[in-house]
Amino acid sequence: MSGQLVGTLIIAAVVTGITVPLAMRLAPKLGAMDEPNERKVHSRAMPRLGGLALFLGVWAGWLVGGMPREWLGLLLGASVVFLLGLADDMRGVNPWVKLLGQILAATIAAGGGVLFASIGHPLNEGQMFPLHGWAFPVTIFWFVAVTNAVNLIDGLDGLAAGVGSVAGLTLAAAAALAGNPEGVAPALIISVCLLAFLPFNFNPARIFLGDCGSMFTGFFLAGASVLGVAKTATAVIILVPLVILGIPLFDTLFAILRRVHSRQHIFRPDREHLHHRLLVIGFSHRGAVLFIYALSALLGLTAVWLTQLTFPQGLLLLGGVAALLFLAALRLGVIGRRWRLRLRQHRTAEDVLKG
Repeated sequence: MSGQLVGTLIIAAVVTGITVPLAMRLAPKLGAMDEPNERKVHSRAMPRLGGLALFLGVWAGWLVGGMPREWLGLLLGASVVFLLGLADDMRGVNPWVKLLGQILAATIAAGGGVLFASIGHPLNEGQMFPLHGWAFPVTIFWFVAVTNAVNLIDGLDGLAAGVGSVAGLTLAAAAALAGNPEGVAPALIISVCLLAFLPFNFNPARIFLGDCGSMFTGFFLAGASVLGVAKTATAVIILVPLVILGIPLFDTLFAILRRVHSRQHIFRPDREHLHHRLLVIGFSHRGAVLFIYALSALLGLTAVWLTQLTFPQGLLLLGGVAALLFLAALRLGVIGRRWRLRLRQHRTAEDVLKG
């Protein structure tokens, strides 16, 4: 790691840490407060302006540390997402408007060179497969998917910040091992900013990331993953960001499928995300968060291992890990008949308390 990058990371972390108290004081004045309701786990109004500290930390690191100009498209796109999330935290924004804003931000980043122009050919190791006209749509879809996935997982104190920092660190390690240093710096800078923010956000939290922070984090991780795999000819590398970000991505996918199956609006929030399920089956608030941290670390280590394997070997490894996680979920009762029974009992208990 170069001295310049170390200096950038230190600046980013320090600026983030010292601006969190500022964000906490500013949130009530801007109306960026998260009020408790039946779907949320906190019982008092909380400032949700933590994204401001991340935003300032990342920009300070880039400006003072003299990071490459190739970052500019990613930073500008992430800034659009931050402002969009800030507006939502302060006044509320229509979900479709948020989606269009995310597409605009992703287009800015892709236009700045953060682009899946080609991927490793799965049938011919070492050969690049050009995406041609699909490059922009695939890249924009990836940015939007990861941005919303991290936003949706931000349901417990410290959850999105911790999972995001683990994802960033493992993305940096995977990019370095794959010989693609362009993806290392952006992954590390968002990680150190999240780690500087986490002491204020871990249970019991004093401030939340807010939409401005969770979407900014997701967008930046998406960009770091593109830079980490876009120029690597090894086909299995394309699986790495999918595995590292597996928890928020699959939680979001299942949420969409669940809402479609129930004929509900896909943007309608519910209490059936992974972290809610862990609470229902008996995990404490901190226990649920730490358990998901451990899952994130396991998937991160798996992804780093993938960088050293061929495509068929990687699929075999992923199949084994997926089977173990599925069996563990059944055993814990996070899915299946035991989950439905626990959920029914939980809802009955809630009705009794409300009565």
